[in-house]
Amino acid sequence: MTATVRYRDVEVGTEIAEQVYPVRRIDLIRYAGASGDFNPIHWNERTAKSVGLPDVIAHGMFTMAQAGRLVTDWAGDPGALVEYKVRFSAPVVVPDDDKGAEITVSGVVKEKLDDNLVRIALTARSGGAKVLARSTALVRLA
Repeated sequence: MTATVRYRDVEVGTEIAEQVYPVRRIDLIRYAGASGDFNPIHWNERTAKSVGLPDVIAHGMFTMAQAGRLVTDWAGDPGALVEYKVRFSAPVVVPDDDKGAEITVSGVVKEKLDDNLVRIALTARSGGAKVLARSTALVRLA
């Protein structure tokens, strides 16, 4: 695959449309199985609260993946993602109900570089809190 977004069609300030990704407990259980991370703070409310968390929290890498998904979906090719950096700033708290939580992600092109590369700044929020800080992606466009 190659990116479907063309470098020449993107300018600094180009916004990537905000997306909302739902997160339910079943998603965390599936992620635990795929990743091998069975830490009970990600699926057991009693354990999460016993260590001072408000409730079960999403895996950090799960949260990071949802934000990265915004970029790869926008570019049209997961292989277009050259570099990806985040800092975790708050957990995604996932209640045990039919609704769960949401991660809202948006992005903006901050810099155009040589070799069809763009640097994107990402914003990810959940429950009113910014859950990723200093999130950037380097993407090679068509």
